[in-house]
Amino acid sequence: MSAASKNSPKTILLQLECHFTWQLLKEDVHLDGLEETNRVQIKFLTKKSMNVKPKVVIFNLQAYVKHLKGKNEEALESLQRAEKVQADHVDDTDSTDRQSLVTWGNYAWVCYHMGKLTEAQAYISKIESSCKKLSSPYRYKVQHHEILYEKGSAFLTFGPKYYERAKECFAKALEEEPSNPFYNNRYATAVYRLEDFYTKGSSGKESSLEALRHSVKLNPNNTVGMALLALKLQDIKQAEEGERYIEEALQKTPDFYNLLKYAGKFYRRQGDVEKSQECLRKGFLFRPYCGFLHHQMGLCYRTKLHEAKNLKDVPGEEMEKLIQSGIFHFKVAVEQKPTFLYAYLDLANMYANSNQLQEAEDTFQKAFKMDNITSEEKQWLHYRYGFFQEFHNKLESEAVEQYIKAFKIEKETHARNMCKDLLKKLIERKISKGSADAKSYGILGLIHKLNGEKRQAIECYEKAQGMEPDNEEHWSALCEMRLSIEN
Repeated sequence: MSAASKNSPKTILLQLECHFTWQLLKEDVHLDGLEETNRVQIKFLTKKSMNVKPKVVIFNLQAYVKHLKGKNEEALESLQRAEKVQADHVDDTDSTDRQSLVTWGNYAWVCYHMGKLTEAQAYISKIESSCKKLSSPYRYKVQHHEILYEKGSAFLTFGPKYYERAKECFAKALEEEPSNPFYNNRYATAVYRLEDFYTKGSSGKESSLEALRHSVKLNPNNTVGMALLALKLQDIKQAEEGERYIEEALQKTPDFYNLLKYAGKFYRRQGDVEKSQECLRKGFLFRPYCGFLHHQMGLCYRTKLHEAKNLKDVPGEEMEKLIQSGIFHFKVAVEQKPTFLYAYLDLANMYANSNQLQEAEDTFQKAFKMDNITSEEKQWLHYRYGFFQEFHNKLESEAVEQYIKAFKIEKETHARNMCKDLLKKLIERKISKGSADAKSYGILGLIHKLNGEKRQAIECYEKAQGMEPDNEEHWSALCEMRLSIEN
């Protein structure tokens, strides 16, 4: 690379530590929803004079979101607010420089995109000067825990595919300041979200329980952390202790929507749907279009629908009212969070309950077109679609195909186990009726194979081969199983 290329504005900009170089992709978030979340959080934090760093983090994030939406003038306004907060609350020059590096980097990028190259260069020069003063080995960046905190916070905001990177940032920050309450809070949140998203409450690689307890101990006013701790305690069957945390949190910050949404989730899972809806409705006062709140409200109506079905004497019009209320809230949830797979699945299920089968089918097809979903999400999608085909469309063969697709994803989850159980029931019913064919025995062989039950698998594949001697798939599977026994 020539000297001119090394010193070009774009080359220098790519070396900065800021939102523009952290590979935060706009397709991974709903920008309007994120902008609204930031606005509400800023409004809440404005009441709290001590939360300087979180304010700066949110203003910087808001500036980046504004830029992604093509609102560069508004992005500059957000950066000005971040700079003012830093200037008003930090006296130490070195600390000011460190805390301003991300803001200045964002400034440089926004100015560059606006064609204001002189202003962009001025911010680059400020960054270079600060790096030299702080004895950084790098010309345009500083490795520091405050920057790691802001980077991790950005990752945490941009969704599940960034959670692992967020956790790594906070872990590194904690190496420098192990008792920092903000770092501990965000680290615990990242671990909880990873655990919740990828394992849906089962035990993952690392439990968030102790991290959440430590975070709340360091900062007893961290009411969102208290709510997450309550949900984790609920997961491990210690809901009574969890409820004490929820109640204490609601006493401390009764009007914090971020707390209200988790409180609503907690009470719904406890079976107190009315109290859950009370919290969620209060949350709507602050964020009427929050996808999380609407999804939780939809789940409340789903719970009420199940309860009404069990009562058996609920009027049809009352049942339909519950269904339509659920559909409304799930629709808002997917509109506000287009990457929220489980909201699509819940919406499709609610359509099916109303016998709106084409609407359910259309919703499933939208879900199948989603990119970047996890292995577990794929399993849930195939399971729910198979269930829809079997019990609503009465298409057994299509259901079997979906269950098999879920089961072939070799990740041990609740969805996979349910697909296995449904497949076995379907095949055993066929065997008992004497209508099992080669494909049925082949599927049963696959179940035994993936369960590590080699001899049972061989038995099934032999029956399948006997029925269809020319089927290469069954013959190949049988040979593979026989060889594995010999070896």
